[in-house]
Amino acid sequence: MREFIVEADGGSRGNPGPAGYGSVVADAATGQTLVERAEYIGIATNNVAEYKGLVAGLRAARELDPTASVRVRMDSKLVVEQMSGRWKIKHPDMKPLAAEAARIFPASQVTYEWIPRERNKHADRLANEAMDAGKRGEQWSPSASTAELDARTTTAGPPEPSGPPGDAAAGAARARAALAGARDHTAPSAAPASGAPLQGREERRAQPTGTRDSTTSDTAPPPGGDTEPSAAPAPGAPLQGRGELRAQPPATRGSTTSESARPPGGDAATSEADRRAARTVAAATGTAGTAAPAEGKAPTVGWGAAPDMGAPATFVLLRHGETLLTPQKRFSGSGGSDPSLSDVGREQAERVAAALAARGTIQAIVASPLTRTRETAGAVAARLGLDVVIEDGLRETDFGAWEGLTFGEVRERYPDDLNAWLASPKAEPTGGGESFAATARRMAATRDKLIASYAGRTVLLVSHVTPIKTLVRLALGAPPESLFRMELSAASLSAVAYYADGNASVRLFNDTSHLR
Repeated sequence: MREFIVEADGGSRGNPGPAGYGSVVADAATGQTLVERAEYIGIATNNVAEYKGLVAGLRAARELDPTASVRVRMDSKLVVEQMSGRWKIKHPDMKPLAAEAARIFPASQVTYEWIPRERNKHADRLANEAMDAGKRGEQWSPSASTAELDARTTTAGPPEPSGPPGDAAAGAARARAALAGARDHTAPSAAPASGAPLQGREERRAQPTGTRDSTTSDTAPPPGGDTEPSAAPAPGAPLQGRGELRAQPPATRGSTTSESARPPGGDAATSEADRRAARTVAAATGTAGTAAPAEGKAPTVGWGAAPDMGAPATFVLLRHGETLLTPQKRFSGSGGSDPSLSDVGREQAERVAAALAARGTIQAIVASPLTRTRETAGAVAARLGLDVVIEDGLRETDFGAWEGLTFGEVRERYPDDLNAWLASPKAEPTGGGESFAATARRMAATRDKLIASYAGRTVLLVSHVTPIKTLVRLALGAPPESLFRMELSAASLSAVAYYADGNASVRLFNDTSHLR
């Protein structure tokens, strides 16, 4: 059963006065924000706005999964105690709202928890955004919302990580922060009129707030294996410096982004600005990662390459559909129970098969030997009328004694081994599992073998999280820690093209549009 966190809040500038609510639905396992809701509701009291926020949050959670369990967290002691049945509901405006909230999910699926105001800042920011929009005569727009970013940037410090380092939501938040910083340098922000008073929940914005609970923080990531570690390394984990990486020639073929490449004619005196400009042009033209030619000689790759290198070998990379272990965020490699697809996973396989049939570009199918990949590949093969070739090199990493465990269970049982694994690609999981470095060697050999076998053809490779991420990493010439900075969903599609000159081009990553 999935578990959601619903955080809700409401406010009134005047009590009663212009009011609005905000609601957030997050995945309880990862902390990832799934839905944001906010609305200006006109003249109302704080408590009515809070109840409306609760109703909106519960409805959003039900739309995601009516069978899920829900933990409601609010800073309104009144709402929490009344909905828990410990306090009576006397106010006539709140009785129908409480009854409406109680009907959305069966009572056995919902629990209520009071939290301090500083731990409910995301929903609070949404409520304030809704009230601000109402003041302008507009409705709140999710595309213009910065509530999640505002909530995070006012946090006193990062929450204690509860899973592998970072996740996609945290990465997205950092990107939004960078964009917001750029906007701050180019355009002045609107300010209230001089001397204008702040009332009600508006006052909260100016108050510093503490760290959010780690169970809903966007930096609480999903675990590894087929549920992939997906962002930045753990705090304190030693990483090879990017400066060291730049000084080394790429160790793998197919690199397209090496920063050690210098612009033609460059020398030790070239300015940093010139080098940055050259890298930008190289990235835009597809010549990044190529060696600078000797003076007077044309480059042999990029724009200066032979006019026709032939069609590339294109690998369309399909991660298998969900198993029962996938939503539970358990390590699931090649040394575990070899689970089959769940009902959800089989539906995902059928959808991706239909999408690939509509594209009509796949010429061959190669799959990992594990059950979940063979079943996913079989669904596609049946739709396309192709056979499935089994390739052992596409199997998932072996996670040793961690197989079947959650990240939290591994941290509790094998903390030293886990910390070593997070810090170094050469470290193996407990019990003789496979290191990321060993997986990379296996994947490089498998890649070269398949390129030779399927030169100029478009091939579907049905594999797992770590092998697919590794192929993308090698194509980009990225460092090993980049594995923690990618998110790869079940039944997602990615694509890499490999050219005759040894270069690679990442064409697609983590496409899930066919599942919507």
